[in-house]
Amino acid sequence: MNKNLEQEFVALLDKNQNLIHKVCRLYTVDEAAHKDLFQEISIQLWHAYPKFRGDSKFSTWAYRVALNTAISLYRKKTREVNTIPYDTAFCKFEYTEYNYQEEEQLKLMYKALQQLNDIEKALVFMYLEDKDYEEIADTLGISEVNARVKMNRIKTKLKKILNP
Repeated sequence: MNKNLEQEFVALLDKNQNLIHKVCRLYTVDEAAHKDLFQEISIQLWHAYPKFRGDSKFSTWAYRVALNTAISLYRKKTREVNTIPYDTAFCKFEYTEYNYQEEEQLKLMYKALQQLNDIEKALVFMYLEDKDYEEIADTLGISEVNARVKMNRIKTKLKKILNP
């Protein structure tokens, strides 16, 4: 991979790492699993980046890769992440610690979100990131109408979980 492409990727990943942290927080329950998933998503993005055509924003593409990685890895009940070796150039990216204390007030919401299925989690995540339904639909590979209907059903489901 050429030096410019590598620098471009590291800059984009650094700028968008919070979205990866949020995906990790949504699909993991402890810090060790969070770090493992973060690393695996970063590696998957690194390997796929040469194929990124720019048809969508980097963040939209990164969401798709991150969600697909999280869903495929965490669909297994073992919750073990098998990582793959990565290029030493990738080490230039600096991992920023995720502060769990700042997330205390969201604990109940995350607990409720854990009760949703994988697609519902992804849809809520993107909705909370203020993505429009067109982008949500594009990322998840569903129609815009389907995304809206699913989101309304999820809101009702979350209300029942949070207010039994």
